[in-house]
Amino acid sequence: MAINFEDQTTLFNFVVTEGNGVKGMIDSGLSSVPQPFVQPLSERIPTQKALTCEATQPIDLSKLDGPQHKEVAKQIVEAAETLGFFQVVNHGVSVELLELLKSSAHEFFAQAPEEKAMYLKEVSPSKLVKYGTSFVPDKEKAIEWKDYVSMLYTNDSEALQHWPQPCREMALEFLKSSMEMVKNVVNILMENVGVTLEEEKMNGLMGTKMVNMNYYPTCPSPELTIGVGRHSDMGMLTVLLQDGIGGLYVKLDNGEWAEIPPVHGALVINIGDTLQILSNGKYKSAEHRVRTTNIGSRVSVPIFTAPNPSEKIGPLPEVVKRDGVARYKEILFQDYMNNFFGQPHDGKKSLDFARAE
Repeated sequence: MAINFEDQTTLFNFVVTEGNGVKGMIDSGLSSVPQPFVQPLSERIPTQKALTCEATQPIDLSKLDGPQHKEVAKQIVEAAETLGFFQVVNHGVSVELLELLKSSAHEFFAQAPEEKAMYLKEVSPSKLVKYGTSFVPDKEKAIEWKDYVSMLYTNDSEALQHWPQPCREMALEFLKSSMEMVKNVVNILMENVGVTLEEEKMNGLMGTKMVNMNYYPTCPSPELTIGVGRHSDMGMLTVLLQDGIGGLYVKLDNGEWAEIPPVHGALVINIGDTLQILSNGKYKSAEHRVRTTNIGSRVSVPIFTAPNPSEKIGPLPEVVKRDGVARYKEILFQDYMNNFFGQPHDGKKSLDFARAE
């Protein structure tokens, strides 16, 4: 029996509640974008005349700890202070693994709807795994054109036991082989503001680790939809693998948007809100969004690193001493997280929660 996608309740139940996702809707033969996915004009992403971000020349991390260490560290710091986004190569993750990772993401989303829907938040057999569509679809003016699976890391054995079978090994290997790079980048950024993080503090600030797989199905009218709305990430650093299709946009200082084009073998790193808060605003969490496309289904695989929920975050004392003022208040990260996930994407508005009165 054909689904009546004209009825908004039927559509929401089919896509979100029952877990068929945007992919299930497209697979049913849909040829136009249903109204609940049509974005307001102000949120749509013009595909013509899109700027390409100048900061796309990847930074070669193999030069760290060598004669060019200072030069490479300076490139990382400058990117963190301005755009909040940069690409890296020779990052310690094999290109073969990155290719297998993309394939395993496609394999997960190619499964029958019921195989994915078993991981819906309300029924998932594990608190570590969550599958869904959009960000907070029940609160959004328009639903984002994205299905995702989210895998929280506790330890290797639980990941191999509970993460979805088609992608667990690749996702875990991606996470483990990225962490040395992530810590190196954080140390460089901390060193630049005169801070040395003890191992215990570093572990507290990076204690939450999550691998997501995002799936953006082919869209019949990309100009009407968005894959992900304007937002910044809440954590320390995000490491992102894009596929070759592209569609990631970052907001520039002048208010314009520029695309971060895919570079084969490179990873994208962006600064999260936590690092902006810790650095008292010196480092900028990057406002970004994702467009949809009609040329093929796109996957991306981010690793999110963030503090433990019980960690207090606020501007580091050494930085406040230098600046003479604390621009953010100290807050429990759990409270910041609750605020972040409690409302639809709206640029960097989530940071207001932490601003000093």
